[in-house]
Amino acid sequence: MTAVRNRRNVIGGILGWVWLAVIILPIYYIVLTSLRQQSAFYSENPLLPPSQPTLQPYLTVLENDFLLYFMNSVIVTVTTVAVVLVICVMAAYYIVRSRTRFAARSFALILLGLAIPLQATIIPIYYMITQLRLYDTLIALILPSIAFAVPITVLILVNFLRDIPGELFESMRVDGAGDWRMLWNLVLPLAKPAIVTVAIYDALNVWNGFLFPLVLTQSANTRVLPLSLWTYQGEFQVDIPAVLAAVTLSALPIVVLYVVGRRQLISGLTAGFGK
Repeated sequence: MTAVRNRRNVIGGILGWVWLAVIILPIYYIVLTSLRQQSAFYSENPLLPPSQPTLQPYLTVLENDFLLYFMNSVIVTVTTVAVVLVICVMAAYYIVRSRTRFAARSFALILLGLAIPLQATIIPIYYMITQLRLYDTLIALILPSIAFAVPITVLILVNFLRDIPGELFESMRVDGAGDWRMLWNLVLPLAKPAIVTVAIYDALNVWNGFLFPLVLTQSANTRVLPLSLWTYQGEFQVDIPAVLAAVTLSALPIVVLYVVGRRQLISGLTAGFGK
């Protein structure tokens, strides 16, 4: 039995290294190419470091309204995630602590949102946004993003909150604490891993969203990063280093967010589903 446990999984190790290479090589290529001169892109080996590294591709991107698109993405992402967290934390607390039939049916209704594909709703969403006269505004991106983030966020938070011992709630109730105090002093500190998990997950989806910006916005003033990358691809057709520099800059915030919250992210993804 001990020999079986100590046996090395050579095939699994090889497949793991292969999968790591599949993930790392594109990132390596993008970063190196973004530091390469446009004239050297076709003449140098793409997998070797550039002979004359330069930041000119990044300067080219920054000079073409990248900061405007970046701030638009920040506004949409931060607003969406903040509203979703406020709504879903309260909804998850109510679903877990309430024993009423309305709470159970509300949870089932929220979960139905997981079965609705985004592409199937784009026409009704476009019609509602135009009727509300919100077309070509950042609010037009925020509202549907909130709606599609709620189901999965509530699901993760509900499964996490169910693992909090009920004795903790009862002890605070005996001490005279109300729902708001238990939510603030008990649920939020203990549910921090789950909250960080859904925050990163929702931020990633909103930050990389392309369909809503493509359909619900038109002017350059409301353009976000995913749509701007598509625009840069057409604008810098032969300047591949500039395009990849824009890709690198657009990915940095999400990478930093993951590095900061990676421990809570792992805890949140693995908690709540063991029962």
